Amino acid sequence: MRQGIINTYRAYLPVTERTPVITLFEGDTPLIPAPRLAQAITPGLRLMLKFEGMNPTGSFKDRGMTMAVTKAVEDGAVAVMCASTGNTSAAASAYAARAGIKCVVLLPNTDVALGKLSQALIHGAKVLAIEGTFDDALVLTRQICEKYPIQIVNHINPYRIEGQKTGAFEVCDVLGDAPDFHALPVGNAGNITAYWKGYKEYHAAGISTKLPKMIGFQAAGSAPIVDGAPVLNPHTIATAIRIGNPASWQHALTARDESGGLIGKVTDDQILEAYLLLPALEGVFTEPACAAPLAGLKKLYDSGYFNDYDGATVAVTLTGHGLKDPDRAIKNVPHPATVPATLEAVVRALDF
Repeated sequence: MRQGIINTYRAYLPVTERTPVITLFEGDTPLIPAPRLAQAITPGLRLMLKFEGMNPTGSFKDRGMTMAVTKAVEDGAVAVMCASTGNTSAAASAYAARAGIKCVVLLPNTDVALGKLSQALIHGAKVLAIEGTFDDALVLTRQICEKYPIQIVNHINPYRIEGQKTGAFEVCDVLGDAPDFHALPVGNAGNITAYWKGYKEYHAAGISTKLPKMIGFQAAGSAPIVDGAPVLNPHTIATAIRIGNPASWQHALTARDESGGLIGKVTDDQILEAYLLLPALEGVFTEPACAAPLAGLKKLYDSGYFNDYDGATVAVTLTGHGLKDPDRAIKNVPHPATVPATLEAVVRALDF
């Protein structure tokens, strides 16, 4: 039975018995074997999909937000604030509502998935769309939270990372050890940072016997870490990772280097191909950003990267549910055909 990540992993988190836990019973998301997908993109590897879309607001952000809002309440905050491309605002607004405090959200005024925006609005957040990018919104959010008694709950809040690291704990708990590789999409880079922290903590505690190589992927039009410089106007269909200047940039590099992994980039065409392949082969519907590591794994496999790793286990974090961005799905699949309401017409259309 779910009890939320704070109560499950209390010994590894900065809380006490007096901490007022704000939870929607997040965590305990499924780790799904994906043999058909593996055969299609990485034959010989064992793919395991950590489907974070099964969290209460539909993304991995709930792990970090339960910690960030819990600590904000413990500190006496009456409001939280975030910059967001969607998922952070959905989680922040939900957990703020749960806690009975206010939530303020700054969004870029272009290309925010309506599925995510609807969540922030329905939870009662004060949402403002600015004429600028996510990075502009984050700068403003930081400035406001420095001047006013509002707690920032973006990735620069260290409690977010503490909550998100529990995803690594769950992977180890299910597998019985750490995987050989862990692949993730990289936007603001907090998740690759958090998973690496979690894996190191479980290894130090003797619960796992090894550490995985961390493999992250950015979209080619939004790849500041790979390209080595901030991107002023990032662009990609994967809106969740459309970040031009990641807050956890240096921590992501540390995760990459300490683990012996890599951070690469994939094109929108490669992302779209993987985005459509995953639900068709495994019945798992995710937002486009989740396809970036899948496209990246295929790219690495085709280049020979895994030649010496036959049989290796690769965990892949799927960060958000496909219903977060239904417009993208609708744009890329055939629409229903209209036929007369007769048996003959329906059978003919089905090619029976």
